[in-house]
Amino acid sequence: MSSFRLLLELEKNMLYAKYRGYNKRMVNNMIYPSIDKLLNVVGSKFLLVNIVSKRAKQMEDADYYQLSEYKSHKNIGKALEEVSKGLVHIKEK
Repeated sequence: MSSFRLLLELEKNMLYAKYRGYNKRMVNNMIYPSIDKLLNVVGSKFLLVNIVSKRAKQMEDADYYQLSEYKSHKNIGKALEEVSKGLVHIKEK
C-alpha cells in the first residue's frame, strides 16, 4: 500500500466516524493508536505515513515483529503500534 493511500485511509476512517456520530471515545477505540499520540512521537503525518509504510513492508518481507502481542491484525496497524511504543527509530541524514 502506498504512503498516500495509507494517509487517505486514515483520514477516511476519521471522517466516517464523525459522519456516523460516534463520540471521541468510540473513535479512539476504532483507530488504535490515536493519531494525536502518534503525532507527538513523529513530527508530521507525511513522515508518519512514510515510516509506517516502510515498516509494514519490512514486516511482510522478513516476517519479523518486535512485540509479542498486537491489537491490530494487519501489518500497518502493527507498525503504528510499534511507532507509538517507540520501537521504530528514525535516522536523520
